[in-house]
Amino acid sequence: MSDSIKQEYADDAIVHDHGPKKTTNALRGFIDNPFVFATALFASIGGITFGYDQGVISGVQEMETFVQRFPMSSTENGFVVAILELGAWAGSWLSAYPADRFSRKYTIVIACIVFLIGSAFQGGAQNVSYLMAGRFICGMSVGSLSTVVPMYQSEIAPPEVRGSLVSLQQLAITLGILIAFWINFGCQYIDSEAQWRIPLCLQIILGILLGIGILFFPFSPRWLMSNGREEEALKVLSKLRRRPIDHPVIQEEWREIKISVEFDNELERHQYPQYQGGGVKNDMMIGLMGYRDLFRPGMFRRLAIGCVLMFFQQFCGTNSLIYYAPKIFQSLGLSGQTISLLATGVVGIINFIATWPTVMFLDVMGRKITLIVAGCFMTLCMVIISIISALYQDNWVGNEGKGWACVAMTYVFIANFAYAWGPIGWVIPAEIFPLRARAKGMSITTSSNWMCNFIIAQITPIMLSSIGYGTYVFFACFCFLSVIFVIFFVPETKGRSLEDMDELFGGGSAKTDNEILQRIEQQYSGTYVPGIEKPGTA
Repeated sequence: MSDSIKQEYADDAIVHDHGPKKTTNALRGFIDNPFVFATALFASIGGITFGYDQGVISGVQEMETFVQRFPMSSTENGFVVAILELGAWAGSWLSAYPADRFSRKYTIVIACIVFLIGSAFQGGAQNVSYLMAGRFICGMSVGSLSTVVPMYQSEIAPPEVRGSLVSLQQLAITLGILIAFWINFGCQYIDSEAQWRIPLCLQIILGILLGIGILFFPFSPRWLMSNGREEEALKVLSKLRRRPIDHPVIQEEWREIKISVEFDNELERHQYPQYQGGGVKNDMMIGLMGYRDLFRPGMFRRLAIGCVLMFFQQFCGTNSLIYYAPKIFQSLGLSGQTISLLATGVVGIINFIATWPTVMFLDVMGRKITLIVAGCFMTLCMVIISIISALYQDNWVGNEGKGWACVAMTYVFIANFAYAWGPIGWVIPAEIFPLRARAKGMSITTSSNWMCNFIIAQITPIMLSSIGYGTYVFFACFCFLSVIFVIFFVPETKGRSLEDMDELFGGGSAKTDNEILQRIEQQYSGTYVPGIEKPGTA
């Protein structure tokens, strides 16, 4: 870099520091990074599709014309809900390869095409088989989007607001659920089959908007770097951060990504020399070995944390409330379809509003303490609901006030989930894996989410009918266990760059790995940036 440029940016000079970066509230971060915010916000439409398809089915299943068209047992009704999760489980697994091979951006486009096909099957269904096929196909898209969108958001975000930007995904999910609830409420007064076909078809608009619009946004700079497009990665970073390519902040971030990618590549060459040289077979074997590497020391801890967080996110019981809210509120003594749907709609409103504090302040509050505090309140809420339900579940008549007390505790529970376990369950898995393993690691953590989601969707109606208040005892136990897990096993990742996670989790601790890393850091330290100076010439 020339002396004049060094002088021009003297006040912005930075030191290569792998410690936590200074965090800020989201409003300031969004003002400082408007293009990043706009990109992450648009990508969050994937979350709206996710939330809408989840939320719409609970109201649709209660509509008179739907029941007439599809007379089903409680088990079949449960499977209509759960088959979306089964498709999402498959979609999250299948998204890893195209995310690495074709880019995060194009994988989102592919998922949107699949979503349109599934939505058309659901909206035009003439029998249960078509309905379930549409739910499964939509699920594959939702699973893919729930893996790739947080990945894309985390890779374009600066460390100081990464948590807030990835939290936009959960905010979008809650918005989708909210929209679905109130569209269902409005459509229930239609006398024809349009009563349920309109809600199921409206989601097509979301798929078209996201699939076309994402093409106008940039590739992930980390994906570009991993595919040898170094100068393009530098230009994208410059655009995302609103600084010229010769700015020290841009050059330092570019070098951190470059070092991370070269370290991953060198480690791959060192570990799998027999699969070097290119070719479909060699690439496939390296990909399969990449999954095996997730179970190596330093990496398995990350995988375990991501999967267990996803497990508790589902087994705390929130999605059972979303899927079966009308049935649950009826079981708590609320009578009448309109009252039940209204109470369900309030769940959607609270879920959406309570997510906002996380979007605004997660990178100030921190991940760990937020999960612990929310988990304690969620446990308390479920315990109170369990006690009241145990006392009055056979005698709600004349004790309607007790039923509304349970509903109030449900609202408090949802609020605590919304600002903590909802968004942070997606944030942490999106930021803890190194670039070489991020797509594969997130495909596994997200698939664990969807498999747990599938199980909850299947067992909730059975538990409600067979063990009654024991359902809430069941969820209270898992809420309590989630707090214990976070206290002892989950580290704080606030303010750390994606390239700093090895230091936090112990990756690269082996002697050989450290030697490789030190050599690469020396090679690309100083002022090396593509098109400006080369290693060894600084």
